[in-house]
Amino acid sequence: MALLETPVRLGIQLRPQHVAYSQIRDALLWVEDFGADIAFTWDHFFPLSGDPDGAHFESWTMLGAWAEQTERIEFGALVNCNSYRNADLQADMARTVDHISAKGGGTGRFIFGTGSGWFEKDYDEYGYPFGTAGSRLDDLASSLQRIEERWGKLNPAPTRAIPVMIGGAGEQKTLRLVARHADIWHSFVGPDDLRRKLDVLEEWGQREERDLSQLVVSNEIGRRETDEVERLYESGVRLFTLGLDGPDWDFAAVKRWIAWRDAKNAD
Repeated sequence: MALLETPVRLGIQLRPQHVAYSQIRDALLWVEDFGADIAFTWDHFFPLSGDPDGAHFESWTMLGAWAEQTERIEFGALVNCNSYRNADLQADMARTVDHISAKGGGTGRFIFGTGSGWFEKDYDEYGYPFGTAGSRLDDLASSLQRIEERWGKLNPAPTRAIPVMIGGAGEQKTLRLVARHADIWHSFVGPDDLRRKLDVLEEWGQREERDLSQLVVSNEIGRRETDEVERLYESGVRLFTLGLDGPDWDFAAVKRWIAWRDAKNAD
């Protein structure tokens, strides 16, 4: 799939587990001041590592705070769980957070990252039906259509066309939703498989009659070494995400990958 050349961007996911909110806020402001492009949280109700019942904070409430606390950085969830909230409510929350983040008469900075959900403990503890992977994806398909329709009805409207990021790599349902709705596609697919996934996306784009040349391909850095990240770049990835755990946030890694980003963009 032919993608337009876009600058490399770096997103930092500040995992909202095992920390006080003040520590998340301080890390967020540091990440913004140091020059990261996007700050991400995640959308869960319990930690995903460490003590399963440890300290944890809810996503959308925190995103509203981030909208007010930051000035320049884009932000969002990597990714929102579609199952936890009514689709039209999600659209309204996204629009409101978008407006809160617009500073000095500019446009908002919110990115609507979303996915079908997977963490069964969240569902069981909060009383949501877990269903199946297929049923959750069908719900996501229905919700995305409703969200886009609601954005067209809200008064006031969003300050911009809110970018939609969809996470996942399933070829029959998820990638079709990416082709239909997404501005950003996020996955954990390795460089050896990424080209094939992009070919599948191109096929879905043709069937959906949508030009995907401006789709931003996103992937995680995680524990990957520089050579593997370089291979992801060569395969078309232009948004790289780095997850951090507090309270001892690895800011040295942020500095390293920002330097790598800047070198790529200077070429």
